[in-house]
Amino acid sequence: MRSRLIRLIPSSSPTSPVEAIRTLLSHRFPSHFTEREARDEWHDVVEGRSKLWRGIPADRKETIRGFLVYFENELLRRAQKNFSFRNGSIGNYFLTAAHLFFRSVPSAIFLFSSITGSQVSGQGITCFEMLISDYSLPKAHILPVLVTNHTVTIAAELENGGRIVGQCEISHPVHGLTSSGPGGAVQIPEAHELGYDDQDEDEDIKQQTGNGNIMFAKADERSPAWLESKIQRVFYINQYGQEIFPSPNQEFIKSLASRDVLVYSIGSLWTSIIPCLALRGVASAIAKSPSLRAKVLLLNGYNDRETMGYDAVDYVNSITRTLNHYDLAGKTSSTKNVGDYPTSAFITHLVYLERTGIEVDELALRALGIEPVKVSRNVVGQKMTTEEFYQAIDVQTALARIVA
Repeated sequence: MRSRLIRLIPSSSPTSPVEAIRTLLSHRFPSHFTEREARDEWHDVVEGRSKLWRGIPADRKETIRGFLVYFENELLRRAQKNFSFRNGSIGNYFLTAAHLFFRSVPSAIFLFSSITGSQVSGQGITCFEMLISDYSLPKAHILPVLVTNHTVTIAAELENGGRIVGQCEISHPVHGLTSSGPGGAVQIPEAHELGYDDQDEDEDIKQQTGNGNIMFAKADERSPAWLESKIQRVFYINQYGQEIFPSPNQEFIKSLASRDVLVYSIGSLWTSIIPCLALRGVASAIAKSPSLRAKVLLLNGYNDRETMGYDAVDYVNSITRTLNHYDLAGKTSSTKNVGDYPTSAFITHLVYLERTGIEVDELALRALGIEPVKVSRNVVGQKMTTEEFYQAIDVQTALARIVA
């Protein structure tokens, strides 16, 4: 969430206060630091001495610092846990403090957006992980898909029966896989609903790895350490390792009935997009929306660790299967627990780069009711490159063609 919020901070001159705030909230303490070095740098930040504060106006500095002090106080209350600051993100600490203070994720997002100037009224396009006011603007109104004060995480079930727990272990592990095979260490008992637990507040702190920050290695994603088997599904678990079926934020569900275009954004398919879809009622909200004119999948430029060997149809099928599977999941009813919406109820267009590294079979896509939209940089007036990345003009041009 922090990375998405920071990317939505409006661009400005390098010497502006907004850029100084972006630098501060983007800062991550190096993982190669000793514990003492990381803690000393943290104290410099909290006490207002760090050079990271340069260029930030006093009012915003003291607002941000006040929540960092609050985070520090929460850590002192749990001093026996020996929290580690190595690889920690100041932006994550700020958001965590705001969440603990307000007991509300939306309120924490509102505070972050207000300080950074990235909040405007959402209109027009719904994009999983964010709501975009207008595809020609860099600003956004942020709505979390899942709102809870309880501890939840994601786990992946592999086709070979193995399991991996945690986003970073699935996507960017430091020491390779920590999956368990059938009957291994990670056991998933029968599902039950989220319930309040007195340890939830402690878990907000704990999630910044047990005693500190989740370590991950985001190396060149085009040559990653591949998974031992393809991912079959991603699901939610609570702090006890039990599978749960959380309900989505109702504000998010309502937005699907009032927006013009739904965009499944580029990013990690199984750890960024799928968790937003593996929630009860999301499939029906998308399929039955009275306002959505287009439902657009932005295809990645290349496969990563999570999508080894995938073609465009594999991306489409993964999204469709997830939405149908979890639409009624966890409900005790005489009706079936798996939806049967057609693919075209969820995706109407697939946008891909001319030089994509992923195979795109346009005939197969059209057979599923999906219209492929190729982005050619010659067409949009850009200099041709061999990069498999979207530019802002790529997305703007593609969406304009679709909604015209």
